[in-house]
Amino acid sequence: MRDSAYAHAVSVPRRIVTVFVPFALAYFLSYLYRTVNAVIADELTASLGVTAAGLGLLTSAYFIAFGAFQPVLGILLDRYGPRTVEAALLLVGALGAAVFAMGDSLGVLAAGRALIGLGVSACLMAAITANVMWWPTERLPMINGLFMACGGLGAVFATTPVRALLSVTDWRGLFLGLAAATAAAAVLLVAVVPERRREGAGSATWGSMLRGTAAVFSSRTFWRLAPLPTLMQGVFMTYISLWAGPWLRDIDGLDRMAVAAHLQYAALAMVAGFAGFGMAADALRRVGLPPTVVCTTGAALGIVVQLAMLFDAPIPPAVAWVLYSFFAAAGVMVFAIMSQSFPAALAGRANTAANLMMFAVAFTFQSAIGAVIGAFPPPDGGGYSPQGHHAAMAGVVALEVAALLWQLWPRRAVAAETKPAE
Repeated sequence: MRDSAYAHAVSVPRRIVTVFVPFALAYFLSYLYRTVNAVIADELTASLGVTAAGLGLLTSAYFIAFGAFQPVLGILLDRYGPRTVEAALLLVGALGAAVFAMGDSLGVLAAGRALIGLGVSACLMAAITANVMWWPTERLPMINGLFMACGGLGAVFATTPVRALLSVTDWRGLFLGLAAATAAAAVLLVAVVPERRREGAGSATWGSMLRGTAAVFSSRTFWRLAPLPTLMQGVFMTYISLWAGPWLRDIDGLDRMAVAAHLQYAALAMVAGFAGFGMAADALRRVGLPPTVVCTTGAALGIVVQLAMLFDAPIPPAVAWVLYSFFAAAGVMVFAIMSQSFPAALAGRANTAANLMMFAVAFTFQSAIGAVIGAFPPPDGGGYSPQGHHAAMAGVVALEVAALLWQLWPRRAVAAETKPAE
């Protein structure tokens, strides 16, 4: 039985309980890990004496491990199926959380953070693969949108709920708890999700995977469409996962609870952006506007908000970060854009390439922003220099404006990429 027919044959409640919920819980943990350092940054600094550059490197270890594994992940999913691959990797993530909890040096903490990034690297792509297997094609936009919202709720939990937990335990206890939850998620996947693979699973080879990836990266279509959304989303991940917290403390003068509350507002706005831009793209497609227009508009508005923050416009910080988070969420539309811009044989690898590029941006900027901020003398009262924050944001915005101009630059239409890779 073909995938679509099989999906129709299984009841919706069963698919929700046995497929959607287990993968959504794992993605919730993935986003929680991604953003939690923004809330515990002060605790890490006080406990270990980590500098701004060290804090950036520590947090970015997640992104480099996550992104570096993407080229390998696609073929593993094709050969072994999403349930097996994600469950095995989640155990690696649980080990990483335990290492992080027990670490007493920057090197050990970075190693733990890298293991976490590797361990949750399949949470999005495995779920998308599973959704294709278990849901009818016409339901995928809604299912994927709901799934992304579940991940965003992980970022919401990483704000005031985590701050509340830190009143009864410390950051080490928090990560030991996360290690246990991650191991439990792996067990849940194996126990609940039925084993199932796509038709033709195992036919792809390492060579064909690499040739397909090379074809995507050498494509003019990819390099026209991918830079702006991957840069916008990568930079946003950099801030929401770490540097937004110190900005709110050093620029806006907020205490720890207020910082956590503002990060929660931003995370909720991100969830709304995921859903809102998806629905807007679907509605505007019916009147002839492609997703690239919606994505580019969202990115441009996000840059405007960043400029307002950079020049200290009289906007309440909660409003500024909510607007920035909402508009930056347009960057995840890159996956829909890649799927529509490449043939089916290359669409998966195009999405993996975009994901790799996005996380490479996050890794690079996480450390770079820390280095820029650390180059300015800290104020007497503690924290980091506001001038350092502004200098880092100015460099980021300059690159985003360049990417926007590249996206808008008129050029002759590029022929569709119709030749699939072997």
